[in-house]
Amino acid sequence: MKIHPTAIVAPGAQIGANTEIGPFSVIGAQAVIGERTVIQSHVVIEGDAVIGAGNFIGHGAIIGAPPQDLSFSLERKTKIEIGNENVIREYCTIHRGSAEGSTTKIGDNNVLMVGVHVGHNCEIGNNVIIANNCLLAGHVLVDDQAFLGGGSTFHQNMHVGRLVMVQGSSAFGKDLPPFTIAAERNSIFGVNVVGLKRAGFSAKDREEIKDAFKLLYASGLNISQALEKAATINFGAPAREFFEFVAHAKERGICPLKRGADL
Repeated sequence: MKIHPTAIVAPGAQIGANTEIGPFSVIGAQAVIGERTVIQSHVVIEGDAVIGAGNFIGHGAIIGAPPQDLSFSLERKTKIEIGNENVIREYCTIHRGSAEGSTTKIGDNNVLMVGVHVGHNCEIGNNVIIANNCLLAGHVLVDDQAFLGGGSTFHQNMHVGRLVMVQGSSAFGKDLPPFTIAAERNSIFGVNVVGLKRAGFSAKDREEIKDAFKLLYASGLNISQALEKAATINFGAPAREFFEFVAHAKERGICPLKRGADL
């Protein structure tokens, strides 16, 4: 364990073996930090924060601060949980949960680039890449292997599906179904074919996802009708995942297809 003499580590904090804490960083009394984690300078970790092993936390990051929820009171016991092998670059802000007993969660092997904000009660899966200056409001769910382009914004209480590819400088307030490409404002442009190939999806699964996408977005059926039709087709697991996501979309629904998009 290597702690710079200017760092402040409160009594009670649990620091794992071979962890480094850089100059002027502040680690609160409730923090639990796993082994082999590198914490650079001017990092603040406060509140009930549990951080796993092998993480990298860049200069000036703030983890576990109170949420930006005007109803929040400091007496509430809320948490933040971060898994293993994440890269959290400079000046990221990750807030703990808002409601009593609630948690903000980040899984394993994620990359949060410079200036990312993760609001209260967000849940980020595994192998997610969030590029510079993305803003996630409270209660945003991001599933595994999604890529969120730089400068994009995500409204509270929305869901980003698995292997979604988001173009930079976009904005969303509706759910993004898995395996899609999303851009601009609340628009879907097609299937993330390149991402599916890189993730090892078979040719059969990729074709079924394309068929599922066309059934939902290009068949002329409304969502309820498309879901009914899909139930009669012997789709494999990935295409079924696509329709399950749509069937359980949040209150504002899913993003529509961009008019004129090339299918």
